Amino acid sequence: MTDISYKNWVSLSDKALAKHIGNFVKHHRMEQNKTQDTVAGASGISRSTLSLLERGGSVTVPTLIQVLRVLDQLQVMDAFHVEKEISPIMLAKMEQEKRQRVREKKQDNQPESDW
Repeated sequence: MTDISYKNWVSLSDKALAKHIGNFVKHHRMEQNKTQDTVAGASGISRSTLSLLERGGSVTVPTLIQVLRVLDQLQVMDAFHVEKEISPIMLAKMEQEKRQRVREKKQDNQPESDW
């Protein structure tokens, strides 16, 4: 694997990023001692498509996902997890709209309490 730190991702070209992804796929395929034919067959793609991916060529996102699934590497999808955040202003508005207390409504036919 390459020693590229996260702060360098922006400076890389699209081709370099694709090559990095291809190296990732190839590394894990070889770590699992699987041939391109085996992974391609299990992924439902051709061997030439897998080879193209490993060389940093252009492939579709579904193709990449299929290969990652076969290589048991779907944990990389964690990088795409989005948490819904509430802005401080919206949080303040929500807090302001919360009920502060509960009062009972007085019924017209009930006598007032001596309290």
